[in-house]
Amino acid sequence: MKRHFYFVAGWLSLALGAIGAVLPLLPTVPFVILAAFCFARSSPRLEAWLVDHPTFGPHIVAWREKGAISRKGKIAATLAFAFSIVLAVIFAPWPWMMAPVVAAAVTGSWIWTRPEG
Repeated sequence: MKRHFYFVAGWLSLALGAIGAVLPLLPTVPFVILAAFCFARSSPRLEAWLVDHPTFGPHIVAWREKGAISRKGKIAATLAFAFSIVLAVIFAPWPWMMAPVVAAAVTGSWIWTRPEG
């Protein structure tokens, strides 16, 4: 039962990561790292596929070994947060426009305190 839960959670995380590739406020790499974590407990073949993936593999390995996020990833996350804030300021009414600002401040500060890898 546990293995099935991790398998489904891995695919759900991978799907959210794919959606995050096009939506500014939803991150991609953290969901792919979570998918690798879930697949490590449910499907060694899918975990190996993610770890060996040319785009996502280095991020997963850096996170597993050092808890590190690349500078490029940090900058990309910051730019995505900025884009989300601009969209919210333009389209969302007060106080909802503040949600991306708070999310960016909390998550962004956590991201920038991680080591770089």
